Amino acid sequence: MNWAKNAIKTKIIGRYGVFSIKNTIFARYFTCTMEYKVRETVRDTFEQYLQNKGLRKTQERFAILEAVYSIEGHFTLETLLDMMNASKFHVSRATLYNTMDLLVDAHLVIRHKFGNTSQYEKLYNMTIHFHRVCTSCGSVSEVEDEKLRQAIESTHSRGFTISHTALYIYGTCSKCAAARRRKEKKLKEQKNNK
Repeated sequence: MNWAKNAIKTKIIGRYGVFSIKNTIFARYFTCTMEYKVRETVRDTFEQYLQNKGLRKTQERFAILEAVYSIEGHFTLETLLDMMNASKFHVSRATLYNTMDLLVDAHLVIRHKFGNTSQYEKLYNMTIHFHRVCTSCGSVSEVEDEKLRQAIESTHSRGFTISHTALYIYGTCSKCAAARRRKEKKLKEQKNNK
């Protein structure tokens, strides 16, 4: 059968995408459509926030918002600045820092403190997850645990509404633990050879 007969052309976010009609068409279309709807909602939320605060709705602020919502996972301000400069949309460091503060205040971005560094993550429509932080190398990995999520969601406090959660689990990652074991083994061998 001809490939063209088994494909569909759909306009999504101003671009054309050709997707297989098999089971994946719906997932891909839904993902793209959801991403578009999330970005529209986030943009509207930020616009309303700026209006309520009496702040200007600048092109730079919305470009930063768009860049943030195109990143998967955690990022630093340096990473974001590099990404924006690479895309030929230059913003000053001050504009970036000030806009990120606004996005945090608008509850569209969350700021994490992992050790001595700050990392950011988009907050709107985020799935509940937790962070494992290695105290040796500083790497951060995300963990989704259904039982822990249910335990947190079932915690009801009178007069308190949960907006989001943040759980940090500190320890040693497997890579650092293996390196430590190798180092200890090497020291033990050196000691035995003396």
